[in-house]
Amino acid sequence: MLRVGLTGGLASGKSLVAELFERRGARVIHADEIAHQLMAPGQAVHQQVVKHFGREIVKADGSIDRARLATLAFDGERIAELNAIVHPTVIARQEQWMDEIAKENPQAVAMVEAALLMEAGVADRFDKIVVVTCGGQQRAPRFAARTGLSAEQAAAEVARRMRTQIAEEEKARRAHYVIDNSGTPEATEQQVEKIYGELARLAIEQTATRLGLE
Repeated sequence: MLRVGLTGGLASGKSLVAELFERRGARVIHADEIAHQLMAPGQAVHQQVVKHFGREIVKADGSIDRARLATLAFDGERIAELNAIVHPTVIARQEQWMDEIAKENPQAVAMVEAALLMEAGVADRFDKIVVVTCGGQQRAPRFAARTGLSAEQAAAEVARRMRTQIAEEEKARRAHYVIDNSGTPEATEQQVEKIYGELARLAIEQTATRLGLE
């Protein structure tokens, strides 16, 4: 099985690219969805986050107000504290999932989509890293469309969050593959098609090598 990490800067289009890989046969899991599940009421991570950041982040139904939590974490420069609570459990779940996929299909391409994959220091756990990039002028409008924020609010939020992440240029430098999501959907899809073909081939070759068939 080939372990692939998919990452990129805020609003670069990682989820779209992950969906395109999944359509072609990759098995995909999203770190943000894992974090969502782990921060549900009753989960240990939920309890730790509330204890650390206070009851003000808890909504009436007991769930965590993620927007309020993000404001506290980013504005207060406490994002490292939040990541220290959430990341270890998210990473453990990713590892468990990849082990399950390997048993199910040794020739699979197992892809973890995670915004902070490099920041979390887990890039070396993957066989290949794919980074999604986009033009700086596209990021804020995409984020505004996704969140419902005004153009000004989105631009400020993007700038704030990007300051806590490794620069996209540096991520691209460290990657095995880079997908430029600045152009048309067709152009992005063509890049995914080519890269997935290589990943699928590597997954088969890796399995054959492990079994001593080469």
